[in-house]
Amino acid sequence: MLADTTEQLRTIALEAPDASGHFPAMYARVTKAVDESIGAKRFADGNGMATFARNFAGRYLTPSSGQPPIPGCWKAAWDVSGDRGLLIVQHLLLGVNAHVNHDLPQVVVDLADERGGLDAMRSDFDAINRILAATQPEVMHDLGLTSRWVNIASGLGGGRLFDFSLVVARRQAWRSAVRLYAMDPADRPADVAELDELVRVLAYLVAHPNTPARWTTPILRRLEDGDPHRVTRALLGPLA
Repeated sequence: MLADTTEQLRTIALEAPDASGHFPAMYARVTKAVDESIGAKRFADGNGMATFARNFAGRYLTPSSGQPPIPGCWKAAWDVSGDRGLLIVQHLLLGVNAHVNHDLPQVVVDLADERGGLDAMRSDFDAINRILAATQPEVMHDLGLTSRWVNIASGLGGGRLFDFSLVVARRQAWRSAVRLYAMDPADRPADVAELDELVRVLAYLVAHPNTPARWTTPILRRLEDGDPHRVTRALLGPLA
């Protein structure tokens, strides 16, 4: 049901000239995993989840095609996509930051009424966490093919930390959705604009970390593949 969406993400990843291809590569794999879970009837409402996944992906696909308005948080991520001083994982986190913290709560609110309200969507929303947890080890393994320090970090629990960060971000996205849903629809655009600004600031912090991370980043970067195309293909894994 999501084959077209997966292919769109895969194409964007492969055609990217720089690190902007890293996030859609990872995203394509997650979307394929969601599609397989729908086929295996792991969701209470498979058709609803497919609609949700397509609308969610649209929040990335539309601005990535250059169609305005482009949220400031996505612009912040793409503005540094050519910066080869950033770690691969930083580029991934910039995409996750914009898509989960900014896009996800809006998609939940957009579809809540036709799905019977927020409570009716919660179980499927939470099920995505389990898919992310199942997909993350494979992605981290393939990332380790082009980022040697990731293998060491994963052995020390870094993989679990990355997974935990995704879960925390999704929890915050749900809280944002609850807040937006309770508002008068006329008041939501102003709140979304504030959310975009907050997420844009978070993007800056990801790209410009404080010490000691700022000191260690150049060292870790030397342990990574400098060719963004090879990195993207590694992150695509079996979809490459």
